[in-house]
Amino acid sequence: MKRLHLSFECREDRCAATLDSAPGTTGLLMVSGGNEIRAGAFNGQSRLAAEIAAAGFPVFRFDRRGIGDSEGTNRGFRKSTKDIAAALLAFRAIAPQLQRVVGFGNCDAASALMLGAGAECDALVLSNPWTIEDTESDAPPPAAIRSRYAEKLKDPREVARLVSGRVDLKKLAGGMVRAMKPKSAPSSLAEDMRAGLDAFTGPVRFLLAEDDRTAQVFAERWDAEDTRIARCRGANHTYSSAEARGWLRDRLLEALRR
Repeated sequence: MKRLHLSFECREDRCAATLDSAPGTTGLLMVSGGNEIRAGAFNGQSRLAAEIAAAGFPVFRFDRRGIGDSEGTNRGFRKSTKDIAAALLAFRAIAPQLQRVVGFGNCDAASALMLGAGAECDALVLSNPWTIEDTESDAPPPAAIRSRYAEKLKDPREVARLVSGRVDLKKLAGGMVRAMKPKSAPSSLAEDMRAGLDAFTGPVRFLLAEDDRTAQVFAERWDAEDTRIARCRGANHTYSSAEARGWLRDRLLEALRR
């Protein structure tokens, strides 16, 4: 396995990309979330790409227009479908043995793949999809607050703190009020994502980090009975712990080996 740095064209702009080469006929297209560069948060995508390639699957990462080393204007995740499609074409050109490509995105990168009906990938792994409108708060949804309090009440140390008066009662009362609110209202973004995904015919897997607010909001706005959802207990948004990173890698390898 070796790492190659290259560029490709998207419309009139040149975009920077990285290929972690491997002989496999199934590859992973990594889409960065937010305004992150292709290395990911704390170089996480770079490390993950190396591990996936070491298992025999080529991995392609890129900076969309206006981000990192790429030219052009940053148009945001809602208008990044052309960037993803151009990256996929470049991936297939640089790794001509590919017969199948799995698209992977975390946060609004997952949302972008859904809005673009898969952006011509063959399968999707969608992690912690972003469904929060620009005008909304990203506070944890009521169900997440209720779950957190339920977990605390199972902990004898937390109960001891409560009865000993070491808990801020004003803060506790505020949390209880938020916990009693109804389920989060649907968002037009979530509905657009649902419509886009409905047009995709390949296999889909959702990955949710249970301690992540973005994942918690998505879970409230999506079908709770969706059998495509897998949850990583105790994981944060970027799967920063060693256990969570291993869980994420294993889920991606499962998708690639199908």
